[in-house]
Amino acid sequence: MKSRHSFLAASVALLISAVTAIAADASPAGTWKFTAAGRGGNPGVERTLTLELKDGKLTGMLKGASMGQYEIPDTAISAASFKDGAVAFNVELDFNGNKFVTKYTGKLDGDTITGSVERPGRDGGAPVKTDWVAKRAK
Repeated sequence: MKSRHSFLAASVALLISAVTAIAADASPAGTWKFTAAGRGGNPGVERTLTLELKDGKLTGMLKGASMGQYEIPDTAISAASFKDGAVAFNVELDFNGNKFVTKYTGKLDGDTITGSVERPGRDGGAPVKTDWVAKRAK
């Protein structure tokens, strides 16, 4: 009888550990790499994104990059959320006094986020939507 209780307790502990491990894997926290599509057919640029999830709040930083003649600084993400595997956030940039908001949305699946990016069109044109695939850096 005592061994049956020990077996049951060990089984419950193992199940709790497995659920905790799965939940940890379901977090978007970490460093992510992706290629941002270039404008007008220009080649894309590899970007690095760091995400943190604490107390249900998603925060992070999109690392700076050189894009042609432009130097883009590190930029904190805003309007960020993570719920039921869905990741969403904005990146706001200022070029010569003009603010541009790029919206990222995606679905977390293990070490991949797959979704779309919507950025303002050139010269006030219609927004441009492209695919986005980020891989967790290991």
